[in-house]
Amino acid sequence: MPILHAVVLGIVQGLSEFLPISSSGHLLVVPWLFDWNDFGGDAGLEKTFDVALHIGTLFALVAYFRGDLVGLVRDGLTKPKSRNGRLAWYLALSSVPAAITGALLSDFIDEHLGQIPLIATMLIVFGLVLLWADRAPGRRSIEEVRLRDVVLMGVGQALALQPGVSRSGVTMTAGRFAGLARDAAVRVAFLMSVPITAGAVLFKGVDAFGSDGTGIPDGFAAPFFWGIVASAVTGWLAVWGILRLVRTSTFTPFVIYRVLAGVAILGIFTAR
Repeated sequence: MPILHAVVLGIVQGLSEFLPISSSGHLLVVPWLFDWNDFGGDAGLEKTFDVALHIGTLFALVAYFRGDLVGLVRDGLTKPKSRNGRLAWYLALSSVPAAITGALLSDFIDEHLGQIPLIATMLIVFGLVLLWADRAPGRRSIEEVRLRDVVLMGVGQALALQPGVSRSGVTMTAGRFAGLARDAAVRVAFLMSVPITAGAVLFKGVDAFGSDGTGIPDGFAAPFFWGIVASAVTGWLAVWGILRLVRTSTFTPFVIYRVLAGVAILGIFTAR
């Protein structure tokens, strides 16, 4: 695997994991567009690389929100009835729907839901749903998050197992429908992603790096390393950027990108 390919995919992962445009969809579309076959049809090795890129974005997320996360864990364990303590348990609960769905349907999702036309369609459909949700008059702050908000966002997170939907996008969408202000929906969506991403990395990592997994073959260590670095750096920048953007702007630029990208992908697929 060329290091350049690894870096490009790391950048794609870092940006699309936190921008509402679908990382899983883009990681399938980009190699398809450029006819890359870096894994030689080895699904296990491809999954291992995917786990590595998620380690990078998880590191970026924890680094950015380290202060918030320390406070949430501390208050969740010592002051569970406080506002921060309740939020910590709400965030943990939000990961349950996606965790159950992923555990039960992981193989089916990997084998049947990665078709390029379906990814393109999901980019368009859920982009338009995000536009609709963003027009909701939500004004509640993160301090006013309720259990039903994170339950709704957690259910939405389970839908994001379909490539093209976008985990961050669908949770932000659900948060806006629930009545959260734009910046609150984004911040909660990011905090929600910590337990589910950590769980997914652990679950898939055991499978990928375990005794029956592929691990990292000879010649792939450097691409894996630089892919992780690229995903971590761009992931941190994406989190920083969108949190600044939503203070003064809407999600419309991302909706436009999703629709145009979806239409372009469908056009290219038809022409090939």
